[in-house]
Amino acid sequence: MNSTKKLAFNDFFNEFFAGIFAYDSRFYRTLGVLLFKPGKISKDYIEGKRVRYANPYRFYLSASIIFFLLWSLTPEVEPSIELDSEATREQQTNTDSIAAVVRKENPEISFLLPQADTLKEAATTHFYMPENALDTMGFFKSFSTRYQVFSDHYEKTETRNPQVALDSLNYSKSRYNQWYYKKVVDIEMFGSDSDLFWNYFYSKLPFIIFFYLPVFALFIWLLYLRRPFTYMEHLIFAFHNQTTWFVLFGLAIGLNSIFNNTLPSWIATFIFCFYLYKAFRKFYGQGRVKTLLKFIIINIIFFILAFIAAVFSVLASFAIY
Repeated sequence: MNSTKKLAFNDFFNEFFAGIFAYDSRFYRTLGVLLFKPGKISKDYIEGKRVRYANPYRFYLSASIIFFLLWSLTPEVEPSIELDSEATREQQTNTDSIAAVVRKENPEISFLLPQADTLKEAATTHFYMPENALDTMGFFKSFSTRYQVFSDHYEKTETRNPQVALDSLNYSKSRYNQWYYKKVVDIEMFGSDSDLFWNYFYSKLPFIIFFYLPVFALFIWLLYLRRPFTYMEHLIFAFHNQTTWFVLFGLAIGLNSIFNNTLPSWIATFIFCFYLYKAFRKFYGQGRVKTLLKFIIINIIFFILAFIAAVFSVLASFAIY
């Protein structure tokens, strides 16, 4: 029904949160059944009893938004350590002075003490290799040597601009060289402040998990290939279970912050493992032994896929950072 009422500020927020949470009474019904009756909501959904429940994909997105919001509000990141270069140079000067005094008073042990001029010369010596020399090397040798050249150049000049650095090194300004030099700079920066990369990676984690679930559902489908379930039905089951994980660990994160203890997270882990076993048994309708064996296999597959996905995601995130 159309309305001529002027929109107020609170009307906007009421409609916004209604779109996320209030699927009439379906949100609360879905949450209750999802948490306290493992596997039932997925079973009902594929049997056509869908009107009473919230859409599984929309409900998943709502739960993931809340979870990652809570996670971002409770960071456990240690502050980066900043070194005072002036203090470091002063300490080096003091060390050289002490070594010179000891060397003068005890000439018989002078050979054990480092020479200041030698140290300074070693500190200012940087590796360089012409680009045409890299072309004569194998791929891996060329890759590592190029990294050493770029790394030493950045350490000496602290030049972040790839074009300026390549011009100084007399290297071609190809896309590969520019990309490679930028990644070398990123590595050096992450070495001094790793939070830069991990904060970027965590911001992409919701999308990574969202695209990971369809792959995981494919392996569930292969494991239950003889059962009368379509791939989409396995995917709905995976989304419901992942939503439960978000809810449980969202609560655990809140309790961790309140009590300053990780015990709630361990409790949530054990509850979710038991929940997942019951959900598999209810949804697929198999006996305890078969369900337990497949539950173990699925979890092994899950962690293998999770490891592969994590490595790939870290590399991809670093490549496009």
